[in-house]
Amino acid sequence: MRTGRSCGKPNLSATAEPVGTIEVALAHATRLMQSDPKLAAEQASEILKVVPGHPVASLLLGSARRVTGETDAALQILEQLTRTQPNWAAAHYELGLALISTGRPAIAALRRAVTLKPDLPDAWRTLGDRLTIEGDLKGADDAYAQHIKASTKDPRLMNAALALCENHIGQAELLLREHLKKFPTDVAAIRMFAEVAGRLGRYKDAENLLARCLELAPGFNAARYNYAMALYRLNKNIAALQQIDILTASEPRNSGYRNLKAVVLANIGDYQESLEIYADVLAKHPDQARIWMSYGHALATASRQQDSIAAYRRCIALVPTLGEAWYSLANLKTFRFDEAEVQTMRTHLTSGDITNEDRAHFHFAIGKALEDSGSYAESFEHYAQGNKLRRAVVGYDPEATTGLMRRNKQLLTQEFFAVREGFGAPAPDPIFIVGLPRAGSTLVEQILASHSLVEGTMELPDIMAMAAELGGKTDRPQDSAYPEVLATLSADQCRALGERYIEQTRIQRKTNKPFFIDKMPNNFQHIGLIRLALPNARIIDARRHPMACCFSGFKQYFARGQRFTYGLEDIGRYYRDYVELMAHFDAVVRGKIHRVIYENMVDDTEGEVRRLLAFCGLPFEPATLSFYANERAVRTASAQQVRQPIFREGIDQWHHYEPWLQPLRDALGAVLSAYPDAPQF
Repeated sequence: MRTGRSCGKPNLSATAEPVGTIEVALAHATRLMQSDPKLAAEQASEILKVVPGHPVASLLLGSARRVTGETDAALQILEQLTRTQPNWAAAHYELGLALISTGRPAIAALRRAVTLKPDLPDAWRTLGDRLTIEGDLKGADDAYAQHIKASTKDPRLMNAALALCENHIGQAELLLREHLKKFPTDVAAIRMFAEVAGRLGRYKDAENLLARCLELAPGFNAARYNYAMALYRLNKNIAALQQIDILTASEPRNSGYRNLKAVVLANIGDYQESLEIYADVLAKHPDQARIWMSYGHALATASRQQDSIAAYRRCIALVPTLGEAWYSLANLKTFRFDEAEVQTMRTHLTSGDITNEDRAHFHFAIGKALEDSGSYAESFEHYAQGNKLRRAVVGYDPEATTGLMRRNKQLLTQEFFAVREGFGAPAPDPIFIVGLPRAGSTLVEQILASHSLVEGTMELPDIMAMAAELGGKTDRPQDSAYPEVLATLSADQCRALGERYIEQTRIQRKTNKPFFIDKMPNNFQHIGLIRLALPNARIIDARRHPMACCFSGFKQYFARGQRFTYGLEDIGRYYRDYVELMAHFDAVVRGKIHRVIYENMVDDTEGEVRRLLAFCGLPFEPATLSFYANERAVRTASAQQVRQPIFREGIDQWHHYEPWLQPLRDALGAVLSAYPDAPQF
């Protein structure tokens, strides 16, 4: 019996045995795999004594050894099997599973399996899981789409699956919508439709579809994993954890599930448990570079800088061309590369085998290294190249931002707020710190979080999510019903929004302190919403010299959001729009916003701290002046800097780059010359 590559079956031509007897024994061993893998291994071993090297018996024995925990023996059997049967997809898939069990890289084996036999749904799903762990989300999406295609036997869904695999999202959506009109309980189609919604960023739609899918088929674990991911992306962390716990109950050793749990736990500030999971996963799977990098991020947030550096270095040792790991070291701010490391990064940068994402990370990391060594001209060139690559990916429309600011000003007048006096939830708990990234907001947060009555959390996405929901969840500000929709909200609706915010953010609060901080800088665009929903919340505007603030943002590779920072003209115009809107609110809600000028905080720390505390209604405490001794977790790029006393070095750092910053000056215009005041608009 000789088979070709397309069949994905073993080559049995070299065997010569009583076929009937062997087939009966193999069938018995196969049945035993479901109920008693240990007995299945014994049966397979007996077959191999009679027919040494029999491919199917070897596969069964390798699989049984893996399932019973004898992973080294399984690997030895399966590696030998794939050498003798190089075109057998099942052997490569089983080898991939054994490699996963031993914590070794398995992607190559899994790719080989699906290349040989593209209709292996479990192999595609497993490949998707490994790519997710490695952080290759695009590759994972493609693999999951192929999994759906291979799982779908219904010919009516084949065209939709094919469109999804080829990223023809509009076509897939149309086909699936029509199919579900006729067959509304088809769980495979519902999951595919949720995949379409996720690709389009419509995570709320994906959430609803996947919830329906699990209502119809509670055991559909692939859909449950997708559901947990959608909940996480919607910042519904408690619900996401509940789904992950259901998954891990059935597969407690699944590193993909556990890695997602660690990510979610870190997102809600449970760093200790998150770190424990990362450490345990890496003890079993030490060759997972992306998990080492995520572990490094969590360690850095938890103030364990040396351990964080070690984790990043381990990641780099595994994947030397992973630009994000190199940039993660640079982003510690207080870390310094040596000359050999800089040269290594330069070498990787010239390689034709790295992605543009890696290339951008290398540019930012080299820019930081050269800045530390005083090579400012070359440093700026690398920053500029990194920003150019990044801007091409994220896209940014400055006209849309300016239009949104003007619409805020037009709607949110003194009269608007006067007729809505008394709207909103009465809770005084939140202290919002707004402004631009890199303006000193982390410093203000660290000072306040050193007070006995205030808990520091992080940059919370809840207000921005509410605004997006009110606006109709469109990515284009000019197409959004926000902020105009605020005028339609009743007193009860505004109170409900405020109460919802307090409830949603409760998971971030780990103490019983009466006040907590939300330092999402972009919330300055939503002061109108905050005033309507939470009128007793404090709002602090953290502001830094426009040149220093904007150039510091230009040097930063942001993990997400802040799309305006990747061009000097863009960030200058954004700063100008921000100052204009804040000047409007200064006039409209007098006395409700406290401004902290970073340079004043440096020059007169105690005086500024006392004024800040007085605005928040807090008594002065000496601990707020020794904020750098506070070991709380800090997630922003300033995490290491706020663990040191205030110093002046950062104030004038931008002057080293002055010859190349004229576009920024031009974009800032009168805002620059008027600072720290606002010009007349």
